[in-house]
Amino acid sequence: MNDMHAPKEAAEGRLALLKKEIEERREDLVELTQDLLRIPTLNPPGENYRDICEFLGKRLGAKGFEIKLLRAEGTPGDSERYPRWNVIARKEGSGPGPCIHFNSHIDVVETGAGWTFDPFGGEVSDGKIYGRGACDMKGGLAASIIAAEAYIAAFPDFPGAIEISGTADEETGGFGGVAWLAEQGYFSPERVQHVIIPEPLNKDRICLGHRGVWWGEITTHGHIAHGSMPFLGDCAVRHMGAVMGEMEKTLFPALAARRTDMPIVPEGARQSTMNINSFHGGQAEPEEGFTGFPSACVPDSARMIVDRRYLVEEKGDEVRAEIVDLLEKVRSERDNFRYDLKELWHTPPTLTSKEAPVVTAVERGIRQVLACEPVHVLSPGTYDQKHIDRIGRLKDCIAYGPGILDLAHQPDEYVGIDDMVDSAVVMALAIDDLLHRAQ
Repeated sequence: MNDMHAPKEAAEGRLALLKKEIEERREDLVELTQDLLRIPTLNPPGENYRDICEFLGKRLGAKGFEIKLLRAEGTPGDSERYPRWNVIARKEGSGPGPCIHFNSHIDVVETGAGWTFDPFGGEVSDGKIYGRGACDMKGGLAASIIAAEAYIAAFPDFPGAIEISGTADEETGGFGGVAWLAEQGYFSPERVQHVIIPEPLNKDRICLGHRGVWWGEITTHGHIAHGSMPFLGDCAVRHMGAVMGEMEKTLFPALAARRTDMPIVPEGARQSTMNINSFHGGQAEPEEGFTGFPSACVPDSARMIVDRRYLVEEKGDEVRAEIVDLLEKVRSERDNFRYDLKELWHTPPTLTSKEAPVVTAVERGIRQVLACEPVHVLSPGTYDQKHIDRIGRLKDCIAYGPGILDLAHQPDEYVGIDDMVDSAVVMALAIDDLLHRAQ
């Protein structure tokens, strides 16, 4: 009878020990999150990447991790003024076993208007830490660090290896971060076996992947002339207006009618979507401080960038063809219509199996810590799983972390302290499960 209960009692003992270790680090978790928030890693342009990587390297190096600072030279956005720095910390265990990797991006988006807290103050109020990146995703980064440190303290003779990375540029595609690292072999399945990305998907959810994304740049061409005699020119902005009109008339309604049964959150993302990311027409914006008026010219060019998110039921080549067909329709109906279409980047949908080891390990942790059934979801937007999957060829990857998805990129963004603690315990239990599963 006692032998039957031994595995359960052992599991409960390990859970209790990890909870104790993490609860003792609660104050450290808060302070670590605040320290990360107070380094304003705004992207674009990519500020203070070296500073935050050195901060993380110093902390984890003091805990016995081997530290690598890696610059993704030549990647989009990389320059001497804004170098694309990344940090990888690795702690080897006492024997052979798999490597569990926690990957978090270090960059944050612009603050925007409407804040009542200092965006880079890391203020604590009512059990929440406020700041740009608190939810997306410096709170998750801090939770993964605490989870790893607590696990190592509790079980110093663990097998395998534990890695933590802080990577650049996820908010602008991840090409100077995880994509570059994957190309260098840092996410090869021979080196890393399981990846958890602590993106803010709510602490009871496991994110298996994301919708596909296609970004395109449309340029319409005209002919410059004096603004008082527009009949002598050809207005490129009006041509682009015709494109936008056709989108409103046919494309947007068609996208709204397409639905998926996949568990994408929030509900509105279970349809195909397209966002007009930017529009530029005519004369360039004057330099800061210029107080004069624009000159009287007919614009000879207009440029629009579209951000198309598509479902697992759709095909990437059809997404592009749909834009081409729309432009050709406008050309057939409009005199002197000329355009260029440039694909900026494209990533197909990504989906990890529900039976994957990292999924089932986190499921068990959620059940033990939160006493509820985990929910499987897909993300409305892409994150760095796309590069780990396609470039790294590593399939055992999910997103799981603290934070409420809807708060990402919002004013007064915050992360709950209790949520970070709970997620850290789930992560530590997942480490334990995955490291010993292969033994």
